[in-house]
Amino acid sequence: MMDNNGFEKMNIQWFPGHMTKAQRMIEENIRMVDAVCEILDARIPFSSRNPDIDRLSGDKPRLIILNRTDLADPKITDAWKKFFEDKGYMVLLTDAKTGKGVKSFVPAVRKLLENKLKEYEAKGQVGRPLRVMILGIPNVGKSTFINKVAGRKAAIAGDKPGVTRGKQWINIGTGLDLLDTPGILWPKFESQEVGEMLAITNAIKADVLDKETLGANFMLRLARMYPQAIVDRYKFTPDPELNGFELLEQAAKKRGFLVSRGEYDIERMANTLLGEYHDGKLGRISLETPDD
Repeated sequence: MMDNNGFEKMNIQWFPGHMTKAQRMIEENIRMVDAVCEILDARIPFSSRNPDIDRLSGDKPRLIILNRTDLADPKITDAWKKFFEDKGYMVLLTDAKTGKGVKSFVPAVRKLLENKLKEYEAKGQVGRPLRVMILGIPNVGKSTFINKVAGRKAAIAGDKPGVTRGKQWINIGTGLDLLDTPGILWPKFESQEVGEMLAITNAIKADVLDKETLGANFMLRLARMYPQAIVDRYKFTPDPELNGFELLEQAAKKRGFLVSRGEYDIERMANTLLGEYHDGKLGRISLETPDD
């Protein structure tokens, strides 16, 4: 069954029981911190935001980090930066893998909490460290970011969807203590699209979805948003009249992914498409815009 935009409907089942435990841990520790830093995937800032974080954070000052900017469309990333700034958040653009933008983190936190620093100074508590909780979904680069900020391997890297661990205080030696938290997802997705975006960017295992349908819907999204990427990578111009499966079949044909005479391996093509996107081989591609 298709929706009005031609995307195939999927039944997404994602109920990780341990997420309630992680959420409770955040609730119990929020009072101990001065600010909350939320790390989002710059390619999918909406889908990578836990809708519970606004409630969990309360009135704590907020810093939003748009990470993985090296993989995202620069123009769309700039639009997201303005979108969040207009809502009153401080925003930082980073690529934790290379360290780009990470040096701006400590100055940004000190600016965000300049009133708190003045308050400490007035109380004679000069040098008291600021405490910041770091939040983010699995596989958003949170641990890599913390390690770059700390200048050492301080956080446990390699978050896997569905794997949790305890909290971890990290002193980064600049009057700042970070509270690293488990990568937290939410118990259910509000829409199929959010689930798809998380699977395409590897925040959740694509195995929880039908891989061929996921690949078909991703191909359809590329055809609408970045048709040139299909031309450059798969050597055909996407026909707007074709559905996602037909586009996937065309790509499989160009790659020579034959199952038998005249029949093409759609599953292999879907895996290839998703893998090449993860590896950045399709170019700098964002999947959501603020206008969406």
